[in-house]
Amino acid sequence: MNNQQIPEEIIAKLDKFTLKARLIVEGFIIGLHKSPYHGFSVEFSDHRQYIPGDPLKNIDWKVYGKTNRYYIRRYEEETNLKSYLLIDHSKSMGYSSGGNVTKLQYAKDLTASLAYLMMNQQDACSLLTFTDKVTSYVPPRSIKSHLNILFKQLYNLNPQDRTNTAEVLHDLAERINKRGLIMLVSDLIDNPKELLSGLQHFRHKKNEVIVFHIQDKQEYLFDYQHETEFVDAETDEKMIVNPWLIRKDYRKEYEDNIRYLKDKCFEGKIEYYPVTTDTPFDELLLKYLIKRKKLY
Repeated sequence: MNNQQIPEEIIAKLDKFTLKARLIVEGFIIGLHKSPYHGFSVEFSDHRQYIPGDPLKNIDWKVYGKTNRYYIRRYEEETNLKSYLLIDHSKSMGYSSGGNVTKLQYAKDLTASLAYLMMNQQDACSLLTFTDKVTSYVPPRSIKSHLNILFKQLYNLNPQDRTNTAEVLHDLAERINKRGLIMLVSDLIDNPKELLSGLQHFRHKKNEVIVFHIQDKQEYLFDYQHETEFVDAETDEKMIVNPWLIRKDYRKEYEDNIRYLKDKCFEGKIEYYPVTTDTPFDELLLKYLIKRKKLY
């Protein structure tokens, strides 16, 4: 579909979505240089800092004239990190409470920001969206125009269907033949043992794995004050409860599940980060940069 066939209001919304990702990343980079992590080398576009031994013919003298520093042009073949962004858009991801953004909107903004940062690092970036099945797959590439394809896929995501994360993870693990970095963005509402089995499949194939566990604060606070009807977003099953009567047991079960995931991920050398929809994006983008630095 070309731009002439897309309504102008949709194009405007997509542009805002793209702008938001860019502003998040640029704000992060500014903050990074003012933080204890200012030593990180964040190389943009087609350049990286000159290293003794690099061919002098590759020095960009125009950049030297502006910065008084030596930079050489980076070429696509220098990229050896392939990153795979996996985002869950099952119905449970549509939840929000107290005026917060939905888990899916937060996940989309996080994924778009990660993709923007990766592409500016010239890493090859892939996107896979899923519910109980793979709904779209964009293979990894590192050219700038690839970002528009990723953003259009993300922008059009809506909550739908049930979750079957483990099966999707096993399916993708079989598709990936070259070692890469897997980043799962999901609320992880699934069988934890099966979920961990899917994540371990990536580790068996020598991939690095980061899990961003997206939650709404109310999901673990459970501080509803009145008799409440709860509806399972994926099965439509309904239950009316007095929250204060079950809050203690509910929170224990919830915390036990988080602890189980955290412990098992640690054992499997999988990086696990539980976050809520008000967690600043900066600290999550930093997780990616730290992992990237370890891999090079």
